[in-house]
Amino acid sequence: MKTLYVSDLDGTLLRSDETISDYTSRTINTLTGQGMLFSYATARSLVTARKVTAGLNAHIPVIVYNGAFVMDHLTGEILLSNFFGEDVREVFEDLFCRHVYPIVYAYIDGVEKFSYIEEKCTPGMRSFLESRKGDVRTHPVTTPEELTQGDCFYITCIDKPDILEPLYVKYKDAFHCVYQEDIYTKEQWLEIMPSAASKSGAAARLKQYLGCDRLIAFGDGRNDLDLFDSADESYAVDNADATLKEKATAVIGGNNEDGVAKWLAAHHQPMYVSHHKGGLVK
Repeated sequence: MKTLYVSDLDGTLLRSDETISDYTSRTINTLTGQGMLFSYATARSLVTARKVTAGLNAHIPVIVYNGAFVMDHLTGEILLSNFFGEDVREVFEDLFCRHVYPIVYAYIDGVEKFSYIEEKCTPGMRSFLESRKGDVRTHPVTTPEELTQGDCFYITCIDKPDILEPLYVKYKDAFHCVYQEDIYTKEQWLEIMPSAASKSGAAARLKQYLGCDRLIAFGDGRNDLDLFDSADESYAVDNADATLKEKATAVIGGNNEDGVAKWLAAHHQPMYVSHHKGGLVK
């Protein structure tokens, strides 16, 4: 039986300092060298995910932007994409009327960018942007019209809960929304994506692409709930959100204790090395 293992990054595979331990890197690289099919599903972009997973040998596609894209880890090629339709215009108008000016991720003239209006940024947004200083995707703009340019696929709002919660309630059924506190800054985030974009959908496509029979998932946050729903087995790290722990098959060691790597070392049975060739349908 062929199994695909998919892990969240922040708070799960990554330690609290946003790094992967030598033990975790060594263990996963050894197991993938023996044929284990391991990928990650993260809210991060490929740009920042590559930085924090530099020690891992990624041989198969990875899931980024909470499932908006499945991408080749080495080449950056988009293998599966989810973009907003025209209905996102109404969302932007609503946000602007409420004086919410988000960070908007889009492809502009074929190049991935994240746009923001600097003078409209909340303290939480400024903190996030400071952590992305020097990022090649950075695209400051000056007007709401410029903020909406390009082919949009991800909207990030960082603000006070009393501002963001009504927006979450309004849009959670029409789009894929993640409303949770950031594990590092403790700021409240609302992320809005196309309805088809999800970790579960992307993992299902990746599972099919690799010809796997089973999916085993690891996570810590509420944005992993849908991934756990689609998995045959799901494991929440000890530091995970209580809601995710309730849904999990079991709770394992925490992110600062190499919980995922230790579980894999104890449970994965090496079978054969597989180098799959083919393509995902976009």
